[in-house]
Amino acid sequence: MTQNISALRIDIQRLRRDIEALGAIGRNPVTGGLDRVSFSDADMEGRRFVGGLMEAAGLDVFMDGAGNLTGRWQVGDGPAVMLGSHLDSVPDGGMFDGALGVVAGLECVRAMKEAGCTPARPVEVMATAEEEGRFGGMFGAQALTGQVTREWLETARDDAGMRLFDAMRTQGLDPYRALEAKRPEGTIAAFLELHVEQGPVLERTGKPAGIVTGIAGVFNWTVRFEGEANHSGTTPMEMRRDALMGMVDFAHGIPDLIAEDGSETSRVTIGKVSVEPNFPHTVPGAAVFSLVTRDMDEEVMRRLAAGARRRLEAAAGKHGLSVAIDETSWLPPSPCHPDVIAAFRHAADRLGLDAPLMPSGAGHDVQVMAGITRAGLIFVPSVGGISHAPQERTEWADIEAGTNLLLQAAIELAGVTG
Repeated sequence: MTQNISALRIDIQRLRRDIEALGAIGRNPVTGGLDRVSFSDADMEGRRFVGGLMEAAGLDVFMDGAGNLTGRWQVGDGPAVMLGSHLDSVPDGGMFDGALGVVAGLECVRAMKEAGCTPARPVEVMATAEEEGRFGGMFGAQALTGQVTREWLETARDDAGMRLFDAMRTQGLDPYRALEAKRPEGTIAAFLELHVEQGPVLERTGKPAGIVTGIAGVFNWTVRFEGEANHSGTTPMEMRRDALMGMVDFAHGIPDLIAEDGSETSRVTIGKVSVEPNFPHTVPGAAVFSLVTRDMDEEVMRRLAAGARRRLEAAAGKHGLSVAIDETSWLPPSPCHPDVIAAFRHAADRLGLDAPLMPSGAGHDVQVMAGITRAGLIFVPSVGGISHAPQERTEWADIEAGTNLLLQAAIELAGVTG
């Protein structure tokens, strides 16, 4: 090798060309957003494109039964260091979410190969399938970790009623082969993910990258207030059983709920609402809404759940309503591994980067992979804190800094020598 390992850097112009070319696949010509939802034609085209880049880099390329795409640099011995993220998008999303982590991982491998590095263990670039939850989970990562069941394959549906089973078959995939995608125990030494922050913190503080300490836990409820639909002109205000008023009362108290039972990392959101019968001249007889709550501490999550339940029952009593709570899911917080955090911090020191430690409120593949290996996550800033939208953007200088951080951490964890 002709240069010092600590001086090794990625080729930002090549990385930019590849990300922009990938970002043209599934581009909506009207909105400029990305429509590369999982197991769509555009999604599979994106996988073929990235697979071609992997082959051109001299990697062994294969796709497992869940649609996860892997490029393996077969060097050294033992379990592999894996770099990656996902390639699918939300409808009308941005071109950096997920895709950046995949292409950046590939660029790190190319930089090492071109510099004549000799890792002590294999290095893999991973593009997981169906991370955005079209069918209700992080399917690709969950398949890798052995969490996918036959029942899920046969029953999971998207919001339009399309079955996961049928979406996979449409793309020529045998859904049952996803049950064979589990990686054997001990074959992954570490999983490293680079992702856009999807929030405003790094940009606001002027930092080029952040080192994530863990992924917030989240519980998801569907709440239904049931009252009585009635004529809005003839029903006196004091005699109404207005379900919407119950929801509004509860929503108004969310800041107090966090103050009493939460922490500085708590997030409580009502994101989806429906009112029945949803007619201008009728008092709402029912209000159904989502309640999604996150925190970095599972004990805090339990307190928030108990506090939310008390407040929902109080709002129901105040307005003469019944309340039903469907506890849809509970995912505990997922800490990043100390070894990977340390490698990121060492890399930041070598690069002279001010990369603060920070939590992640959003879910990522890394939280699933943490169940089977040492896993860690780097953030780079999102301009305006915007993601999942056509306006999603990250400055190329920050992408370069974050990818070099990923590269230097990979060098350390893969045992690279000259």
